[in-house]
Amino acid sequence: MGVLYSSVVDVPRDEVFAWHTRPGAFNRLSPPWSPMRVVTETDSLKDGRATLALPGGLRWVADHQVDSYDPPRRFVDTIGIDGLASLPARIAVRWRHTHEFEDVGDNQTRVIDRVATPVPGAVLRPMFVYRHRQLADDLAAHRLARKNGLAPSTIAVTGSSGLVGSALTAFLRTGGHRVIQLVRSTAETVDQRQWRPDEPDPDLLEGVDAVIHLAGASIAGRFTDVHRHAIRDSRINPTRRLAELVASTGDRPALLISASAIGYYGYDRGDEILAEDSDRGDGFLADVVADWEGATAPAEQAGARVVRVRTGIVQSPRGGTLRLMRPLFTAGLGGRLGDGRQWLSWIGIDDLVDVYHRALWDTALSGPVNAVAPQPVRNTEYTQTLAHVLHRPAILPVPSLGPRILLGAQGARELACASQKAVPDKLSQAGHRFRQPDLDQALRHLLGRAVG
Repeated sequence: MGVLYSSVVDVPRDEVFAWHTRPGAFNRLSPPWSPMRVVTETDSLKDGRATLALPGGLRWVADHQVDSYDPPRRFVDTIGIDGLASLPARIAVRWRHTHEFEDVGDNQTRVIDRVATPVPGAVLRPMFVYRHRQLADDLAAHRLARKNGLAPSTIAVTGSSGLVGSALTAFLRTGGHRVIQLVRSTAETVDQRQWRPDEPDPDLLEGVDAVIHLAGASIAGRFTDVHRHAIRDSRINPTRRLAELVASTGDRPALLISASAIGYYGYDRGDEILAEDSDRGDGFLADVVADWEGATAPAEQAGARVVRVRTGIVQSPRGGTLRLMRPLFTAGLGGRLGDGRQWLSWIGIDDLVDVYHRALWDTALSGPVNAVAPQPVRNTEYTQTLAHVLHRPAILPVPSLGPRILLGAQGARELACASQKAVPDKLSQAGHRFRQPDLDQALRHLLGRAVG
C-alpha cells in the first residue's frame, strides 16, 4: 500500500531543496481539487509543523521529523496531533512521507516521494502527478526569470487573499521574493501593511520594487444598481489613488501591474479575433474596464512601467466558473449554455500566475496584455471537454432563460452569455510559453485527471 512516485527536473539538487524550504511551497503543491486546504505552513522542514483543514472542521497535522532530516537529500513528515480536531485523522490513518532528492548529474535532480500508508496508491497517485508537474513548471519559470535579470524583489500585492492573489503570492515567495500584502484590516505581520483604498498612507509603498494590484469586487451577481456601483467603486478610484501613490513615492516602484479584463472588448464581437490593439466594445463592463485601465495613468505619466492584465475566464476548481460547474458536471447535469456558440477565452490559474510573473521581468511588456490561452473555444466545446475529463455526459443544455433569472438581463448578456474570441497576441510575439495551452490538458491537470 502507499505510493512511490518520482520524476527528474532540470534543476540542481540544492536549488530544488531550497525551493521546498520557502514559504508558499506547500500551497503550490496542494492539489486544487482536494477538499484539504493549507491552514499553516511549516517554518522548518527539520522539525516544524504544517496544518491542513479537512471537511467537517477536522485537521491534518504534518510533523517534520528531525532524525530523518538530511539536507539537501531528504526530509520526512508524519501525521501528528494538535488538538481534538486532529485526533480522528491521527487515529484513522498511518502516514509517513519521505521526500528524497537525488543528484543525477547535468544539473538535474530526481525528486522521489515515498509514502508508507494503508491508503491505496491509486488514490494518491493523481496528487503526486500534480505535485511533480507543478514543481517542474514553477522551477522552470523562476529559472527563466533569473536568466532575464529578475533578482529577489519586494513586491506589494492587493487582493492577495483572492483566487489569483493567493496563488501568485505563494508562487512569488517560493522564488525568493518578499511579498508585502496590502490589506484593508489591521496589519498582523511584518509582511502586511494596512491599505486604505480611498486614502492610502503616503509611506505605503516605501521600499517596494513593484506593485501588483488585484483587488476589486466580484462581478458575479445580479446586475442591480447596488452591484454595478460596487463593481465600479471597488476598481476605479482605488486604482487611481494607488497609481498616484506610485507616482508620488520618493524612491517609487518602477512597475505597476494592474488587473483588467477582456470585458474591455464588449460582450459580443461575433467571430472577430480580439488582440490588444482591437477597439473597445460596448456594454457596462466595457465602460468599467476602460475607466479602470485609465485610472493607472498617473503612474505611467510619472515614468513607471504599467502593465494592464486583461484576464479571460480563469480556470480553477477553487473559484470562478469551474468551481460552480464542476459539481454539476460530476453529477451528470452539465451541458452547453444556450446554443453553445459563444466564444470562451479561458486561462488556467497557473498560466495566469506566469503572466503576472513575466510582467515583473519582461521590461518590453507594457500596456494591455491579453491573459488568455492561445486556443479559445466555443461554449459547446468547453462543456464537452469538461464532461469528457470528468467521464460524464453533457446532454442537458441550459436554456438562456436560466441566466436571465439568476443574473438579470444585463448580467446574463455580459457574463453568462458573453462571447469574446480574445488571443494573447503580445505574449505570442514575446515567445511566451504556456504551461497548458490546450483546454483538455489544463482541465486534466487542475482536476487530477492527468496522466503521469
